[in-house]
Amino acid sequence: MSSIDRLLATVPTRLWIDGAGTDPTEGGSFAVRNPATGEVVAEVADATAKDALAALDAACRVQAEWAATSPRERSSILRRAWELVVERTEDLALLMTVEMGKTLAESRSEVAYGGEFLRWFSEEAVRIQGRYTQAPAGTGRILVTKEPVGPCLAVTPWNFPLAMGTRKIGPALAAGCTIIVKPAEDTPLTMLLLAEIFADAGLPAGVLSVLPASDAAAVTAPLLTDPRLRKVTFTGSTRVGKLLIEQSAPQVLRTSMELGGNAPFIVFDDADLDAAVEGAMAAKMRNGGEACTAANRILVHNAVREEFTAALTARIAATRVGAGYEDGSQLGPLINERQRTAVAALVDDAVSAGARLRTGGHVIDGPGFFFEPTVLDEIPAGARILREEIFGPVAAITGFDTEDEAVAAANDTEYGLAAYFYTRDLDRAMRVAGALESGMVGVNRGVISDPAAPFGGVKQSGLGSEGGTEGIEEYLTTKYIALPA
Repeated sequence: MSSIDRLLATVPTRLWIDGAGTDPTEGGSFAVRNPATGEVVAEVADATAKDALAALDAACRVQAEWAATSPRERSSILRRAWELVVERTEDLALLMTVEMGKTLAESRSEVAYGGEFLRWFSEEAVRIQGRYTQAPAGTGRILVTKEPVGPCLAVTPWNFPLAMGTRKIGPALAAGCTIIVKPAEDTPLTMLLLAEIFADAGLPAGVLSVLPASDAAAVTAPLLTDPRLRKVTFTGSTRVGKLLIEQSAPQVLRTSMELGGNAPFIVFDDADLDAAVEGAMAAKMRNGGEACTAANRILVHNAVREEFTAALTARIAATRVGAGYEDGSQLGPLINERQRTAVAALVDDAVSAGARLRTGGHVIDGPGFFFEPTVLDEIPAGARILREEIFGPVAAITGFDTEDEAVAAANDTEYGLAAYFYTRDLDRAMRVAGALESGMVGVNRGVISDPAAPFGGVKQSGLGSEGGTEGIEEYLTTKYIALPA
């Protein structure tokens, strides 16, 4: 039996409700496929509306008790969960590679990154603060406290199966909230294993539930209309985020939305080009380009554009493609055939409009959902690839002549999640960072995500922040208590 088969034989595949594996009400299941082969690796329980309400029943039953636990107790459970995640790094990494496709090296990095949210929020749990002061008029005293929002629903994406869950579960538990997680249909196994890890860490039954489902709306709709739910947090496309905001409006639910991106990556003429190429490889090719923070539009000063493009093309063309668990693989498959078709369509549209293909650009034949690592330049302004999120290993390069032109092009999008630029000029660095309409800006850095920093966007890239000291505030309400003088 291979290491993959041995791991899959131990991974939970039932719903996780009230602290235990649970069969779905209607007994259904759906297939999880290995994107490197297209083969089914597991049949996972398929949650229904009844299962969703059962999970909410459990969350509501223990909400008051969980909120009343001491911050130190909540902190200790999160800390133990982090320790267990670290201990099981190899299992979690291999599982993510099998169900999502990224290389083992990247999966290990995600385990470290995702686990760090549990450690960070274990520390934030004991630092929830309010304030106490005398009213300025001397008529009374002001006491401000922070209290948990209450039962939460988290809807997580497939591209970071562990980290997008821990980034929501960590602050929710630290704040004293119970939480129900609906993982992506393509990658439910990692979240189910994480639920089991939380149980091993001592998390009380009912505080966390996990509901894999082939029909997301069937699970989320009854929860969003139930007055007992108090918050929804979502990471995914702007289209779905808007729908969830609309559905949450009748109950006036608290919402956190981390939505789509169209990140610019600007290379000024004074940049260290070697460093900029390294940064572009990280910002574009990390996770196979399947990241909301991925560099979507690479804007390069025309004085250095050919030199930069040639260097980046050489690096991308040399990228070794293969199943993520194969030795030497640097780029795995896309998540499914639908995503590969979408990436290919963006490339074909750009080429047909006049873009130049420097390397790649084609579907790779054979089993699995592989696409060649690709570089395009000379892209006309009307090409879809400059307006839409690529979510694949395709670098789209255009030129500019002035700083104002670069900033205007970078901001010419309805999105505003991440932005990157390279320069050696400190004045320019501060000026451009302030001018970019983006929730996060990387200056001479191609990777900016950090559990200790707020993660979130502006415009149609979302609402609220995850991570940092700001992240726990999304799960707390403010109460003012008026006291006599």
